[in-house]
Amino acid sequence: MGKIIVYEHANFQGMSKEFHTNIANLKDADWNDCISSVRVIGQPWVAYQHADYKGQLLVFEEGDHDFIGKKMNDKISSLQVITEDLHHPQITLYEHADYQGKSRVIREATNLARGHDNDSTSSHKVQKGVWLLCENSDGSGFQYLAREHEHLPNYKAIKFNDKLSFLRPLRPGFGCGC
Repeated sequence: MGKIIVYEHANFQGMSKEFHTNIANLKDADWNDCISSVRVIGQPWVAYQHADYKGQLLVFEEGDHDFIGKKMNDKISSLQVITEDLHHPQITLYEHADYQGKSRVIREATNLARGHDNDSTSSHKVQKGVWLLCENSDGSGFQYLAREHEHLPNYKAIKFNDKLSFLRPLRPGFGCGC
């Protein structure tokens, strides 16, 4: 699977700690709300603002992240490793709730804001991979992580109806021997 190394300061400075498995509450490891940079080897990780994988999220794919950004700096309370197979991703988007209306199969990063499907999606089915769904075309705003074999029949459940503008599959890591 790989690992994530977290650092208390930007540019990999200060104390560090390595994680190989999910941690629902960073208070248990004495690392709550103090992470400013990370290094990921292998599969992607998701950092959450609150314990138990809740609140705003930030995805870290394999590589060095010398500053995690102002939005989440010193605000991470849980970490989760992505375990799904990320090769050959596929998601089907539906215009209406309950998988009704026009559908579209997506296999790569797609900016819906540039076409007819901007802000018109109301449900999805993930066939393969893990997808980052974003409210704005630049990846900002509300973000949602759609996992493999997830069927979400109504975006109203996550207050995301007709707001999807950009989505992309998470990339598999190479440092894990995948």
